[in-house]
Amino acid sequence: MEATRYFGSVAMAMAAYDRGDPHRIGHFLKVAGFCGIIAAEENLDPEQQALIEVAALTHDIGIRNSLRQYQSAAAPYQEALGPPEAERMLTGLGLPQPMIERICWLIGHHHQVDSIQGIDHQILVEADFLVNAAEGKMERPAILHTRERLFQTKTGRALLNQEFALDE
Repeated sequence: MEATRYFGSVAMAMAAYDRGDPHRIGHFLKVAGFCGIIAAEENLDPEQQALIEVAALTHDIGIRNSLRQYQSAAAPYQEALGPPEAERMLTGLGLPQPMIERICWLIGHHHQVDSIQGIDHQILVEADFLVNAAEGKMERPAILHTRERLFQTKTGRALLNQEFALDE
């Protein structure tokens, strides 16, 4: 499977899903961009790259229903409500079932950083942090702490160091 096979259709479906919310659309596009860079530089195969990019596009799909049902976008709500929503969307777009299953697992675990399971999970967590740290104007000490605790890929660390002008 080529890396871009599903990217455009999923990105457009997610933009329609989050219509009227430029922050959320910008967020998932930035996370997908970082995932794509990290996956390429870490030499993931094209199938893994496609999977991680689609997971990045859909990783926060549970937020809308979390806000509607619980008036909160807390991680447990997102992780519970996101996978069923993603499964419906990705099935409708014709993605293969094994790919959908792994993407839904990643959506359901993308805030669980203490038990990373697989390079795709690692990359998604790193890319999401790269975006969240900037969007949330995170303080330098917290970024340094997270770098040491969380970042495992050479590329993710390099991007973090560049983005926040950090020394190794």
